[in-house]
Amino acid sequence: MTLRAFVVGHPIRHSRSPLIHGHWLAEHGLDGTYERIDVAPDAFEAFFRGLPGSGFAGGNVTIPHKEAAYRLADSLTPRAQRIGAVNTLIVEGDRVRGDNTDAPGFIAHLDQSLGEGWADRTGGTALVLGAGGAARAIIVGLVERGLSVRVANRSPERARALAELDPDHVAALAWEAVPEALAETGLLVNTTSLGMAGHPPLALDLAPLPDRAAVADIVYVPLETPLLAAARARGLAAVDGLGMLLHQAVPGFAAWFGLCPAVTPALRQKIVADLAAA
Repeated sequence: MTLRAFVVGHPIRHSRSPLIHGHWLAEHGLDGTYERIDVAPDAFEAFFRGLPGSGFAGGNVTIPHKEAAYRLADSLTPRAQRIGAVNTLIVEGDRVRGDNTDAPGFIAHLDQSLGEGWADRTGGTALVLGAGGAARAIIVGLVERGLSVRVANRSPERARALAELDPDHVAALAWEAVPEALAETGLLVNTTSLGMAGHPPLALDLAPLPDRAAVADIVYVPLETPLLAAARARGLAAVDGLGMLLHQAVPGFAAWFGLCPAVTPALRQKIVADLAAA
């Protein structure tokens, strides 16, 4: 029987998920499909309610449906509950379970890029810039790994809201205090759109960062953002945004198709080539 999965969003043409999952299906010779489905916000609930009996094993959820999927799911993983958004759906009979794989996807990318023990080497401290959904997932992942996190956003109330995720391990920081805070930061993570193609760069002098620090950017268009270029120029470890996209896809594929795939250089190169051709 052909196993079917999907990615749903609005718009959805830009999604690289079919390329990722299609690569794994071909690599492992599996009888399966992974489809793009464009669903407008006012039609999402009807789409969701129709999943049991649809023939789909599950799928990915992207903008703007992650919060709606969270509200509609029949059950949620503990991580999805903490993050308050769902990016992965698993159909279980007449019920649909919601998960969020962004947090483990980000951490798995750090593990692959920085190597074992990176959390200890960077001093166990992180500074996250931005307070959107991606920041929320990343903070949850960092806290689960044992890091102490500070979060800064131009709208301070949004940073304070994220600090409430885990007041013992997460603190809000004023945006103006970021330059001073760099001296005590082991991992700097940009989750804002600054540095993305068509947006201004993140204007931040990285000189105060310790020599052991690492810099991560979730932007992957372009793959080398000005922030990452500045980090490399300073001799710091730099982690681009593409790996999070690749690694967050692994748990969903395993749930739908029954096989845990690997994020390989061949897969990464396929997506890099597609980005370059766009």
